[in-house]
Amino acid sequence: MSVQLSQQGDVAILMLSRPEALNALSFAILEEIGAALDKVAGMPVRALIITGAGEKAFCAGADIKELRGRDLVAQKRGAELGQRVFAKLDTLPVASIAAINGYAFGGGLELAMACTFRVALRSAKMGLPEIKLGLVPGYGGTQRLPRLIGQARALDLIMTGRSIGAEEAQTIGLVNRLVEAPILDSALAMAAEFTGYGLPALGFAREAVQRALDLPICEGLKVEADLSTLAYRTQDAEEGMAAFSEKRKPAFRDA
Repeated sequence: MSVQLSQQGDVAILMLSRPEALNALSFAILEEIGAALDKVAGMPVRALIITGAGEKAFCAGADIKELRGRDLVAQKRGAELGQRVFAKLDTLPVASIAAINGYAFGGGLELAMACTFRVALRSAKMGLPEIKLGLVPGYGGTQRLPRLIGQARALDLIMTGRSIGAEEAQTIGLVNRLVEAPILDSALAMAAEFTGYGLPALGFAREAVQRALDLPICEGLKVEADLSTLAYRTQDAEEGMAAFSEKRKPAFRDA
C-alpha cells in the first residue's frame, strides 16, 4: 500500500508512502487516499495529519509517467477524481494538518491546500509548476490558492510556475507555521492546541469560515448567527461557560 493510515492518541496520521517516487500521485494512490479519508471519518479521532514518507518530499505531484499516457477522457476523469478526493477533507468531522516535510509540488501542494492547516520545515519547497509542462493545475489549485493568498499572488505562482521556500510561503499566507524536525512531532503539538476543545464548536467554526469565502458578507453573517446559535445550544457550551465562571478547566463531551 502506498498510503498508510495509523492513529497516535486522538490523532489520525495519513502517510504517503512512496518515497522512491517522491510520494507522487497516481490514480491508484488517489483512490487509496480517498478510502483512507473515508476511514478517518469513522475513527475516534479529533484531528488528522497528512505527511510524506522519507526526508525529501511531502508529495511531488502527479505521476508524470502515468500522466503522459492518458487520453482526454482519462485526464478529465483524473482531475475529477483528485478534486473529489481532496474535497473529502472539507467534509471530515475533524480538522486536518498538512505536515510538509519536503517538496510539495503540483498535486502535492493541492493536497496540502485542501487541509485545514499547513505546517512546513524551513527546508521545504513548494509550487504549482504545471505551466512549465503546458498544463494547468487540475486538483483544485486554481481555486484554493487565491482563496488562501489572494488573486495577484496566486496568478504569480501559477503563471510563472516558480517554486518558493517555506519562509516565503508563510509570509504570503500559504503556510501557517514553520516548524522544526521531526515534523510529525511538531504537527502533533499543533493538533494538541485545539483537540481539547469540543468537536461541535470546532466544526461549526470551520464551517462558518469555509462558507464565508463563497457568500456575500450579509449572507455570511446569517450563517455565522445560525452556527453560533447551534453551538450555544450544545452541552459543551454550557460546560465551557460554567468552567469559565468556576475558574476550572472544562470537560468537553462533544455533545
